[in-house]
This record gives sequence, structure tokens and C-alpha cells, in this order.
Amino acid sequence: MTKHLAVRQRRRTLLRVAAATLLLALAGLAYFLASGPRAEPAALAALVPDETLVLRDEGWLTLAPRDAAPAAGLVFYPGGLVPTEAYAPLARAVAAEGYLVALLRMPLNLAVLDSGRALAVLESYPEIGRWVVAGHSLGGSMAARFAADHAQGIDGLLLLAAWPEDSVDLSTSPLAVTSVYGSEDGLATPGEVLAAAPRLPADTAFIRIEGGNHAQFGRYGRQNGDNEALISPDEQLAQTVEVALALLRRVEAAG
Repeated sequence: MTKHLAVRQRRRTLLRVAAATLLLALAGLAYFLASGPRAEPAALAALVPDETLVLRDEGWLTLAPRDAAPAAGLVFYPGGLVPTEAYAPLARAVAAEGYLVALLRMPLNLAVLDSGRALAVLESYPEIGRWVVAGHSLGGSMAARFAADHAQGIDGLLLLAAWPEDSVDLSTSPLAVTSVYGSEDGLATPGEVLAAAPRLPADTAFIRIEGGNHAQFGRYGRQNGDNEALISPDEQLAQTVEVALALLRRVEAAG
């Protein structure tokens, strides 16, 4: 009896330790997420629908023209730990030109935890014939992974301060690819972005935004390790939108 009692006591102790460890881990995770990047007011304001645009929450955020049927769409993977809403100004500006834009939500704001998420969007809108998958930073790498895994469903790839993982080779892909980077980016440096060229199609367009940095591809404030931008967030957004629209038009024309 004494031996069995000791075993039960040890089990109870181990369970208490495991429970306490789990609680500490959850508390640490909650603090980490709470102290991470936040969507700025300007980003949240871009999610207000009006007479020209509709906003739908479908497990992802969809912005689309109210009185038009888009022929092409863009699916966007957010950067690591960056809330989806931070990319609403970009999505709104693109949608205003007649396209459907889906901003993906990710577990713990980490696209690497659900890199196949864009498939649900494509399946929800079978009437849209042409798709560009896009992403910022880590999200761009996951967008490239998705494009490699779903070659029949994707027509274009837009990388913002990002490049494909070493295991992803798109050099022989027929995808229309545009890679955009900021001259002042301290996290995805111009050298790192350009070094990925051998794993992208030979006709990939590399677009350098003079004065742009890493964080200003979204609206979530400054980011540790990044350099100061030499242009305003609005200017970097405007240039990024023009590049995104050019790629969408290229994809439409090819269809």
C-alpha cells in the first residue's frame, strides 16, 4: 500500500508540475502576443466599407468592389507576428481598382503555421479566373511556398521584402513574379532579396523602393532591427500599390 501511495503522489506531483509549466507557457505566449505589433489606426480605418467597397469576414478579410465582378484576385500572407489588419490600406487601394483582395488570418500571426491557407480562398471564389498570391517578409516566403505547391491555381507571385525558402525553386515556373524591396530595409536587406534571383523565374521584376524600409509595407509602426525610412508610409504604400496593380494587370492580360 505504501508503495502504491508513493507512486500516486509522484504522479500527482508530476501533473501539478506539468500544469504549472503549461500555465506559465500560455501566460508567456499571451504576453508575447499582446506586446507584439499592432495595426495602426490608419489601417483599421481602411476596413470601413463604403458605397464602393464591401468588407467580408470569411475566416479571412475580403475587400472587393461593391458593384463589379472581379476577374482577378490577390491573396495576401501577413508578415511574421504582424496582425492581418495592418495590411488593410494596401488591400483597400488594390480593391478600389476592381480586384478582390483577401487578407489571410494566421494562427498566432505566423504564416508558417498554415502556409496552405490561401487554398480556402481560391475554392471560395471559383468564378475568379486569375490569382496572384502575395506576402510580406515571412508571409512572402509562405506565399512562394504556396505558389510552388499549387502551380495550377496561381498565376502571379508578389513578394514584399521577401524571398522563397531555400527548398523552394521557382526558376522554371511560368508564374509572373514581382519582388519589391526597400533600399533602407534592415531586416530583408536588398542583398538578401536579390540573392534569391536564381530560385525565381528569369523574367522576375525586382522593384527597389528608394527610401523604403521593412515595416512600411504594412501599417504597424516601427520594427526592431529595421532602419529608418527616408520616405513617408503613404509614399511607400502608393508605390507598392502601383506595383501590385501592374502585376495583376499583367496576369489578367495573359489570361
